[in-house]
Amino acid sequence: MTDPELGFIGIGRMGNPMMARLLDAGYSIHVYDPSDQAMAIAKQRGAKPAESPAAVASAADIVLVSLPTPDVVRQVVLDETQGIVRGTRARLVIDLSTTGPRMAGAVAAALAAEGRIALVDSPVSGGIAGAEKGTLALMVSCPKPVYAEVEPILKHLGKLFFVGESPGQGQTLKLVNNLLSAAALAIASEGMVMGVKAGLDPQIMIDVINVSSGRNSATLDKIPRAVLPRSFDFGFTTGLSYKDVRLCVDEAEALGIPMVVGGAVRQFLAMTNALYGPESDCTEMIRMVEGWGGVEVGSRS
Repeated sequence: MTDPELGFIGIGRMGNPMMARLLDAGYSIHVYDPSDQAMAIAKQRGAKPAESPAAVASAADIVLVSLPTPDVVRQVVLDETQGIVRGTRARLVIDLSTTGPRMAGAVAAALAAEGRIALVDSPVSGGIAGAEKGTLALMVSCPKPVYAEVEPILKHLGKLFFVGESPGQGQTLKLVNNLLSAAALAIASEGMVMGVKAGLDPQIMIDVINVSSGRNSATLDKIPRAVLPRSFDFGFTTGLSYKDVRLCVDEAEALGIPMVVGGAVRQFLAMTNALYGPESDCTEMIRMVEGWGGVEVGSRS
């Protein structure tokens, strides 16, 4: 059985390394991105440029998308003139973006109404490093027969978790994960600034916390990698983190679940976003707390 022709739309910081892994696995890939630079890089890697999402969907059997916001996903998939839905060949869309369960459900319903294309809801976690190394976590929700078809493709990107058959279940799990990640960074930022203000060495603090009960993803990874050396280059923007947490809190409220802590994290990110801009690194959250404390959490070596 021959491999399906693939499409990939959205070949930026996350999409490009995922596309590259699929090219390395031997797949033929048709690509589209509004960035000329991204398209040139993809072409150099061996991908086949297309003029629009519709053109990708007319050349590929399965189209993967990795896009920044729910509205962009809806536009790319459902645009009446240039959307994937206007393609003539594609039968599956694999959405690797973080859009929230309601948007996933709406897109799936719109595709079902067309009767030709099905949605695979598959948000990813693990950042740019995970995309490059093929160690992402993929939270996949779709009918089981469809999962059996896409599993051999998606396994090149990381570890797959089948979370259910309804569109949006993968999105819900991804939003919960990203809320927990942002909450860890927020509270770790406050704790680290408090300790430094009191005279503690931040590296010693990290060393102790990471063998104690307070360790979390921020103390284990984000702060040692991007805060102590003052590089602030973890690779996930404040704007995207804010978007994900806002989506999570909104979905929880729609389900009747009050998010007291989640609401505080959303506000924390809103302030960081306003101070440093949506393109700032998410680890710059700690800079806001440093300003309040009048100290800097940096390596003393």
